[in-house]
Amino acid sequence: MKSLAKKALLRSGLSRLAAGFRRDGAAILMYHSVMKDPSSQDVFLGGIAHSHDVFRGQMELLVRRYRPVSLDQVKRFARREVELPHRAVVVTFDDGYADNYEIAAPALNNFGVPATFYVTVECVEESRLPWPARLRFVFRTTKRARWADSSGRFWPLSGAVEREKAYLVSCDECCKLAGTAQRRYVACLEDELDNKVPVESGVLMMKYDQIRALVQQGHIVGSHTMTHPNMAHVSLQDASHEMTESKHRLEQQLNAAVSHFSYPCPALSPHWTEQTLAASRDAGYETAVTTDRGLARKGDDPLSLKRVPPTKTVEGLWWNLECAFAGRSV
Repeated sequence: MKSLAKKALLRSGLSRLAAGFRRDGAAILMYHSVMKDPSSQDVFLGGIAHSHDVFRGQMELLVRRYRPVSLDQVKRFARREVELPHRAVVVTFDDGYADNYEIAAPALNNFGVPATFYVTVECVEESRLPWPARLRFVFRTTKRARWADSSGRFWPLSGAVEREKAYLVSCDECCKLAGTAQRRYVACLEDELDNKVPVESGVLMMKYDQIRALVQQGHIVGSHTMTHPNMAHVSLQDASHEMTESKHRLEQQLNAAVSHFSYPCPALSPHWTEQTLAASRDAGYETAVTTDRGLARKGDDPLSLKRVPPTKTVEGLWWNLECAFAGRSV
């Protein structure tokens, strides 16, 4: 009944009328992965992958009912330098999966939708999945019956629900680590649960040639850190290194300035602070997106822009966008 009511409201146009009474802004959509069969990689990516058919439908929706714009336009809008078209939408991708280039980009290009792709640099350079995907695989496929967290508490692994609880606890621990400490944590967990992440899973990450091709196609590439920690829960020294080194390496590979950043939000809250915001400014970034929900408004700090989550259906995305433009939570 709730779904039918949403459809009726959307098709009535009342939601769009309500949005007309709100202050204008841009909805920055947050995607990760687009696959022909998302369930094929569920053991690694969980629910972050969208189906190719649904994604194409969502891009068609943007072209028909909204105004796709670039992140550079939103940057200037936030700075009060330009106006945006009414109901402006930006498409972004986090992490740097190969399907962003292989599957998502052709759909984007077909509909003329610009996008921004945030790359987890070390994962691309070493053909290694981000640590949340690696931990997910280890917990979902281990044959061990229990796991002890860093405090010594034991977590049963007898079923899917129990495994997910243990996985989330491990995410709370690992998100506070960066670089070598983070890699050591994952390796120790693999040993404890006697379950190694397959090396070939690294093919799910983009290569630099693909990232350069995205730029050539007119898209933007930004940084998603070196190793995907929660920036608010690592030291400021580690946070600064994650920002500056990833920016430096991307600029070397692209032979162009990289001025856009995306805060990882793998676990725990908050995932950014005033201190990390200052660090992103010091690193030379001009925008930074968060996972805080809402529109990017004129006068917002470009280094703490909000985003809007997509859904797994076309009408679900339509509903989320109408709610966002009407000033309602999604």
